[in-house]
Amino acid sequence: MPAALDTLLHNATIWRGSEHSRAESQIIPSGFDAFDNALGGWPLGALIELITRREGIGELSVLLPALARLSKEERWIALINPTYIPYAPALFHAGIDLAKIVVIRASSTTDVLWSMEQALRSGTCSAVLGWPSAMTEQAIRRLQLATETGRALGVYFTQPGAIARPAPVPYRLQIGGSIDDIRIKVLKRRGGSLTSALHMGSANTYLINQKKMGVGSPL
Repeated sequence: MPAALDTLLHNATIWRGSEHSRAESQIIPSGFDAFDNALGGWPLGALIELITRREGIGELSVLLPALARLSKEERWIALINPTYIPYAPALFHAGIDLAKIVVIRASSTTDVLWSMEQALRSGTCSAVLGWPSAMTEQAIRRLQLATETGRALGVYFTQPGAIARPAPVPYRLQIGGSIDDIRIKVLKRRGGSLTSALHMGSANTYLINQKKMGVGSPL
């Protein structure tokens, strides 16, 4: 029985009460009524996985209002291995202080994850966004601890295939729809998932350049 219990507790789909008590997350408004009414906003100190159906549907735009708020702090906003070159006019148009943006390029997944962990743990970053090509349970747990330590907005982007595997991440959100109608499905969160998708509206507010010149997508 002890061996069976130990195996069960190591299952990534199991939520432990202590996961919530370790870090009562501060919340920053998302800037979207549907999201804030349902979740209160983006949690600081809790790792977030954003699963995109495909690139180019405005996935980064759901974070822009929060990043604009965070850029008013003295801390940095780190973008680690973004899929595309950050398009400064779009970020500026969204109200983000460009002087607070740091872009980090890493040559391997190991380096991406190491950079994310160090940036999150340092306490010098208000937000860390990463685009790793792969993710493991061990990496997620390390990043979660680093996010708690640094009290930052910690986000990593994955592709649709990630839905098929369990992950010990506090928040898993799937972004779908289109640029004109972005929808977020809450697959996992502290306190339980949501059955209905959240309609976030259009990403065109932040769409400066129609080409894929934004961070991970056109903004």
